[in-house]
Amino acid sequence: MSTPPPIRTESLTVTLGASTVLRGVDMTVRDGEAVALLGANGSGKSTLVKALVGVVPIRRGQAWVYGQDVTTRRIDFRRIGYVPQRVTAAAGVPATALEVVTSGLLSSARLRVGRAGRVRAMEALEQVGLADRAKDSVQIFSGGQHQRVLIARALVRDPDLLVLDEPLAGIDRASKQALAATLRGLRAAGRTLLVVLHEPGELGPLIDRAVVLRNGRVVHDGAPPPAVPGHDAPGHDHEHAHAGEGPPDHHVPELTVDWRTGEEVR
Repeated sequence: MSTPPPIRTESLTVTLGASTVLRGVDMTVRDGEAVALLGANGSGKSTLVKALVGVVPIRRGQAWVYGQDVTTRRIDFRRIGYVPQRVTAAAGVPATALEVVTSGLLSSARLRVGRAGRVRAMEALEQVGLADRAKDSVQIFSGGQHQRVLIARALVRDPDLLVLDEPLAGIDRASKQALAATLRGLRAAGRTLLVVLHEPGELGPLIDRAVVLRNGRVVHDGAPPPAVPGHDAPGHDHEHAHAGEGPPDHHVPELTVDWRTGEEVR
């Protein structure tokens, strides 16, 4: 019997208020893959990951995380680490990096974390390169350091799948490079990654596959956009996602698309 993949969706549809945000999304993320969700603002990228972790309801279709039906069961967060978009590590509350990461072990059933938990939190900080800052207040951390602390908090439960929503947003180039180094280490350790990105940027070399959304639909599922020389310079903001050599998943048409808009490039 085959092991279920980390993520699978079939005809996933999400409606928020009067708007249908996702329209029949079919997607599979396999063990050990690093998959990028790309597309213009409002294309449904963040809504898709929120639906997968149970933050927003699914109207029609189905989604499974390691075989668990998201529409009928609560997600087992022992196997999945989720870092939402634009959240500061301590949300204005004074806390050290170690305290923030240790909070990832708390649950309604157990509100105390002993020595073993603190050891695990230090190991998670080591994974993101911040063990030497464990006792520092996160209020003095840069945006990139905040992101790495939040990743450590997601890693403290030792999940198999890490879901990151716009981890590069609002941080400088040096922080992006440090974050990319962290994620390279996680890939090397066999983690599965699903990353929402406005643009591939420094994470481009890590990505195995790109799923491009446009108006809530998958318009490309295949090879990630290649780096285009000079396109990281001011005034150059286009990269194109191209279909892979083999047929993409779920019979998505083989297109050359602008990953920012999801529109076909002639």
